[in-house]
Amino acid sequence: MFKFIANKSFLVNLLVAIGIALLFLFLILKMLGWITKHGEYLKVPAVSGLNTHEAIKLLEKQGFDVYIQDSVFTDTAKRGIVLKQLPDPNATVKINRTVFLTVNRYVPPMLDMPNLEGQNFSFAIKLLERNHLKLGDTSFRPDFMMGSVLEQKYNGMRIAEKTKIQWGSRVDLIIGGGLENRQMPVPALIGMSYAQAKSYLDTSGISIGAVICDGRITDTANAYIIKQRPDRFDMEKNIIYIQSGQLMDIWISQQMKAGIDTLTNNKNK
Repeated sequence: MFKFIANKSFLVNLLVAIGIALLFLFLILKMLGWITKHGEYLKVPAVSGLNTHEAIKLLEKQGFDVYIQDSVFTDTAKRGIVLKQLPDPNATVKINRTVFLTVNRYVPPMLDMPNLEGQNFSFAIKLLERNHLKLGDTSFRPDFMMGSVLEQKYNGMRIAEKTKIQWGSRVDLIIGGGLENRQMPVPALIGMSYAQAKSYLDTSGISIGAVICDGRITDTANAYIIKQRPDRFDMEKNIIYIQSGQLMDIWISQQMKAGIDTLTNNKNK
């Protein structure tokens, strides 16, 4: 066996096989270097502040892969620009390296409307700012909740808590102005629709308190008022007065009914 290993032809063949294996390994490593472009480096260009499409085109032209990592929104920067990049500008990296971008959205996101009603006016402003909303018009209405938010409105309509509203929108507020000493006769609401009564009371500085439904109501705005509290007159038929900022309770029905005369009913008891 040792004679066979010591044989000259065997040693030559072994050396040739080792040489071929080394050459093959060298070629593989060289090809890997060509494929991965080993030893080739680039400087990352500064694309922060550029339009997103322009930034992507510039990076790809210089041999980088691009991935939009995050899309956020800030109203202090132009829409559609690059806010942040990784790696940082002028960093030296291998060719074909991926550059991650954080961009500013073109369209503001939708947010949940916070509940401002019942809050102090100054605190309501802080809540608006915290939720990326702006204060619109403010108006005052006589109410015992002086300095508190009575209603929150968007585009002229009352907006409920958690309703979707666009980032940066303006919200109008109606603030309680305290009770006035001015008194007025209790208005006659019976026979009016709910919408008519509310509009009338708003101009008088009176708010609707409890709303009691008589039967099933399918359209509140067009329901009719069949009873009110306080009544217009007392038991002696003297006019009852009400003050701005006070509340009136109403009973509504989907169909017009003869108004309930509390004074007459009390006399018949």
